[in-house]
Amino acid sequence: MKSSQCFWLISIILIGWLALIGPINPFIKAILNNQSPKLILVLGGDVDREKLGLQIANELNLPIIISGGSNPEYSEWLIQKEGLSIDQVRRDYRAKDTLSNFTSLVDELSNEGINHALLITSEDHINRAMSIGNIVAGSRGIKLTSISVPCAELCKKETQKKQYFDLVRAITWVLIGKDPKNLIPNNIEFNFID
Repeated sequence: MKSSQCFWLISIILIGWLALIGPINPFIKAILNNQSPKLILVLGGDVDREKLGLQIANELNLPIIISGGSNPEYSEWLIQKEGLSIDQVRRDYRAKDTLSNFTSLVDELSNEGINHALLITSEDHINRAMSIGNIVAGSRGIKLTSISVPCAELCKKETQKKQYFDLVRAITWVLIGKDPKNLIPNNIEFNFID
């Protein structure tokens, strides 16, 4: 066998392995998933996000997780106002930022068989959230579909540095299972970290 044929054969085998059973397989499953959403994930930080998420959960009869949302008392009031069953709503306060909104939940969602979720956040946050979410959730074969909440004059443009830093954090988390932000000494500050 010629060396060029051997190279191509090895390349095809390697690409096939990466795509079919290797580390890229969950991302391909997420991209190709055409099933209906099985869950709504609301990223806290704005009560309007929670309100929209609860309305959609009620309309579609889907379970909802509110990550880092409003205080439990107010959240409970919103749930009752929308008429949802308490069993339909989970509140999770482990997240400290956008990346941990996903990393704190993704393995649980995967273990529960969730392979598609509606992601709700503000329109000024949706691009960064989807970038991070597609990396973290995609690593577990979970597809995300975004729904953004208008924020009008309250919108704050996010910096490119913040977006790139969080992308690096998400990729690092997928590769080593740790947030590099937690590996940086506490006396170093970054103005663009959320």
